[in-house]
Amino acid sequence: MTTEFLHRYLREARTSVVSSLDGLSEYDIRRPLVPSGTNLLGLVKHLVGIELGYLGSCVGRPAFTLPWYEDKSVWDNGDMWAKPDESREYLVGLYRQVWAHSDESIASLPLDAPASVSWWSEDRRETTFGHLLVRVVAETAHHAGHCDIVRELIDGRSGADYAEDFYETVQRAAEQMRPDGST
Repeated sequence: MTTEFLHRYLREARTSVVSSLDGLSEYDIRRPLVPSGTNLLGLVKHLVGIELGYLGSCVGRPAFTLPWYEDKSVWDNGDMWAKPDESREYLVGLYRQVWAHSDESIASLPLDAPASVSWWSEDRRETTFGHLLVRVVAETAHHAGHCDIVRELIDGRSGADYAEDFYETVQRAAEQMRPDGST
Protein backbone atom coordinates (compact mmCIF):
# COMPACT_ATOMS: atom_id res chain seq x y z
CA MET A 1 0.00 0.00 0.00
CA THR A 2 1.42 3.36 -0.97
CA THR A 3 0.88 6.84 0.35
CA GLU A 4 -0.44 7.88 -3.07
CA PHE A 5 -3.04 5.11 -2.98
CA LEU A 6 -4.27 6.12 0.48
CA HIS A 7 -4.25 9.80 -0.43
CA ARG A 8 -6.39 9.15 -3.51
CA TYR A 9 -9.02 7.34 -1.43
CA LEU A 10 -8.98 10.12 1.15
CA ARG A 11 -9.52 12.77 -1.53
CA GLU A 12 -12.41 10.78 -3.02
CA ALA A 13 -14.09 10.36 0.37
CA ARG A 14 -13.63 14.06 1.24
CA THR A 15 -15.21 15.08 -2.06
CA SER A 16 -18.14 12.74 -1.46
CA VAL A 17 -18.75 14.22 2.00
CA VAL A 18 -18.72 17.83 0.79
CA SER A 19 -20.80 17.10 -2.33
CA SER A 20 -23.56 15.69 -0.11
CA LEU A 21 -24.35 19.32 0.81
CA ASP A 22 -24.83 20.45 -2.80
CA GLY A 23 -28.16 22.09 -3.53
CA LEU A 24 -29.55 21.77 0.00
CA SER A 25 -30.82 24.54 2.25
CA GLU A 26 -29.13 25.54 5.50
CA TYR A 27 -31.97 23.79 7.30
CA ASP A 28 -31.59 20.52 5.42
CA ILE A 29 -27.82 20.26 5.92
CA ARG A 30 -28.30 20.75 9.68
CA ARG A 31 -31.38 18.72 10.50
CA PRO A 32 -31.06 15.31 12.12
CA LEU A 33 -32.95 12.55 10.37
CA VAL A 34 -32.04 9.58 12.55
CA PRO A 35 -32.30 9.12 16.34
CA SER A 36 -28.53 9.60 16.80
CA GLY A 37 -28.84 13.19 15.56
CA THR A 38 -26.58 12.58 12.56
CA ASN A 39 -26.69 15.48 10.13
CA LEU A 40 -24.68 16.46 7.08
CA LEU A 41 -22.98 19.62 8.29
CA GLY A 42 -22.21 17.99 11.63
CA LEU A 43 -20.35 15.21 9.81
CA VAL A 44 -18.26 17.81 7.98
CA LYS A 45 -17.49 19.54 11.29
CA HIS A 46 -16.55 16.23 12.91
CA LEU A 47 -14.16 15.35 10.09
CA VAL A 48 -12.41 18.72 10.46
CA GLY A 49 -11.32 17.67 13.93
CA ILE A 50 -10.47 14.12 12.92
CA GLU A 51 -8.05 15.21 10.21
CA LEU A 52 -6.57 18.12 12.13
CA GLY A 53 -5.89 15.88 15.11
CA TYR A 54 -4.63 12.68 13.54
CA LEU A 55 -2.80 14.11 10.52
CA GLY A 56 -1.65 17.30 12.24
CA SER A 57 -1.17 17.39 16.00
CA CYS A 58 -0.50 13.66 16.41
CA VAL A 59 2.38 13.80 13.93
CA GLY A 60 3.96 16.93 15.38
CA ARG A 61 2.31 19.36 12.96
CA PRO A 62 -0.28 21.26 15.00
CA ALA A 63 -1.97 24.03 13.03
CA PHE A 64 -4.54 25.75 15.23
CA THR A 65 -7.08 24.95 17.91
CA LEU A 66 -10.68 24.43 16.86
CA PRO A 67 -13.31 26.40 18.80
CA TRP A 68 -15.13 23.24 19.92
CA TYR A 69 -11.89 21.92 21.41
CA GLU A 70 -11.09 25.26 22.98
CA ASP A 71 -14.45 25.45 24.79
CA LYS A 72 -14.38 21.64 25.41
CA SER A 73 -17.82 21.17 23.84
CA VAL A 74 -16.29 18.44 21.65
CA TRP A 75 -16.55 16.13 24.66
CA ASP A 76 -20.34 16.68 24.65
CA ASN A 77 -20.69 16.00 20.88
CA GLY A 78 -20.09 19.67 20.04
CA ASP A 79 -18.29 18.50 16.90
CA MET A 80 -21.33 16.61 15.58
CA TRP A 81 -23.64 19.55 14.83
CA ALA A 82 -23.32 23.09 13.59
CA LYS A 83 -24.26 25.99 15.83
CA PRO A 84 -26.38 28.71 14.18
CA ASP A 85 -23.32 30.97 13.83
CA GLU A 86 -21.28 28.21 12.10
CA SER A 87 -22.24 28.56 8.45
CA ARG A 88 -21.80 26.03 5.69
CA GLU A 89 -19.17 28.33 4.14
CA TYR A 90 -17.27 28.55 7.42
CA LEU A 91 -17.21 24.80 8.12
CA VAL A 92 -16.55 23.68 4.54
CA GLY A 93 -13.86 26.37 4.27
CA LEU A 94 -12.31 25.13 7.51
CA TYR A 95 -12.45 21.55 6.22
CA ARG A 96 -10.66 22.57 3.02
CA GLN A 97 -8.05 24.45 5.08
CA VAL A 98 -7.49 21.29 7.11
CA TRP A 99 -7.24 19.24 3.89
CA ALA A 100 -4.35 21.45 2.77
CA HIS A 101 -2.60 20.97 6.12
CA SER A 102 -3.17 17.20 6.03
CA ASP A 103 -2.00 17.03 2.41
CA GLU A 104 1.28 18.66 3.51
CA SER A 105 1.67 15.93 6.15
CA ILE A 106 0.94 13.26 3.56
CA ALA A 107 3.48 14.75 1.16
CA SER A 108 6.24 15.15 3.73
CA LEU A 109 5.97 12.21 6.12
CA PRO A 110 6.77 8.55 5.46
CA LEU A 111 4.17 6.02 6.53
CA ASP A 112 6.50 4.75 9.28
CA ALA A 113 6.99 8.21 10.82
CA PRO A 114 6.29 8.13 14.57
CA ALA A 115 3.00 9.49 15.87
CA SER A 116 1.41 9.85 19.28
CA VAL A 117 -2.30 10.11 20.08
CA SER A 118 -2.65 11.82 23.45
CA TRP A 119 -6.32 10.86 23.93
CA TRP A 120 -5.68 7.13 23.45
CA SER A 121 -4.81 4.91 26.41
CA GLU A 122 -1.14 5.06 27.36
CA ASP A 123 -0.44 1.47 26.30
CA ARG A 124 -1.45 2.14 22.67
CA ARG A 125 -0.76 5.87 22.33
CA GLU A 126 2.45 5.47 20.28
CA THR A 127 1.79 4.60 16.65
CA THR A 128 2.80 5.61 13.12
CA PHE A 129 1.67 8.16 10.60
CA GLY A 130 0.63 5.31 8.28
CA HIS A 131 -1.66 3.86 10.93
CA LEU A 132 -3.28 7.26 11.44
CA LEU A 133 -3.62 7.89 7.70
CA VAL A 134 -5.43 4.57 7.27
CA ARG A 135 -7.65 5.47 10.23
CA VAL A 136 -8.54 8.86 8.69
CA VAL A 137 -9.26 7.30 5.29
CA ALA A 138 -11.52 4.71 6.94
CA GLU A 139 -13.32 7.26 9.12
CA THR A 140 -13.85 9.66 6.23
CA ALA A 141 -15.20 6.86 4.01
CA HIS A 142 -17.41 5.68 6.87
CA HIS A 143 -18.91 9.14 7.29
CA ALA A 144 -19.24 9.57 3.51
CA GLY A 145 -21.57 6.56 3.70
CA HIS A 146 -23.53 8.24 6.46
CA CYS A 147 -23.78 11.34 4.26
CA ASP A 148 -25.17 9.23 1.40
CA ILE A 149 -27.90 7.83 3.64
CA VAL A 150 -28.81 11.17 5.24
CA ARG A 151 -28.90 12.86 1.83
CA GLU A 152 -31.16 10.12 0.50
CA LEU A 153 -33.51 10.66 3.47
CA ILE A 154 -33.65 14.39 2.68
CA ASP A 155 -34.39 14.36 -1.03
CA GLY A 156 -33.98 10.85 -2.40
CA ARG A 157 -30.60 11.57 -4.03
CA SER A 158 -28.25 8.67 -3.55
CA GLY A 159 -24.61 8.17 -4.35
CA ALA A 160 -25.50 5.28 -6.65
CA ASP A 161 -27.77 5.26 -9.67
CA TYR A 162 -30.25 2.53 -8.78
CA ALA A 163 -33.40 1.94 -10.77
CA GLU A 164 -36.66 2.46 -8.91
CA ASP A 165 -37.61 -1.18 -9.45
CA PHE A 166 -34.53 -2.23 -7.45
CA TYR A 167 -36.15 -0.83 -4.29
CA GLU A 168 -39.33 -2.79 -5.03
CA THR A 169 -37.35 -6.00 -5.63
CA VAL A 170 -35.59 -5.66 -2.28
CA GLN A 171 -38.86 -4.80 -0.51
CA ARG A 172 -40.63 -7.88 -1.95
CA ALA A 173 -37.76 -10.11 -0.77
CA ALA A 174 -37.93 -8.60 2.72
CA GLU A 175 -41.71 -9.06 2.90
CA GLN A 176 -41.24 -12.80 2.47
CA MET A 177 -39.23 -12.86 5.69
CA ARG A 178 -41.78 -11.21 8.01
CA PRO A 179 -41.87 -13.15 11.29
CA ASP A 180 -45.65 -13.44 11.25
CA GLY A 181 -45.75 -14.61 7.62
CA SER A 182 -47.95 -11.71 6.50
CA THR A 183 -47.15 -9.73 3.36
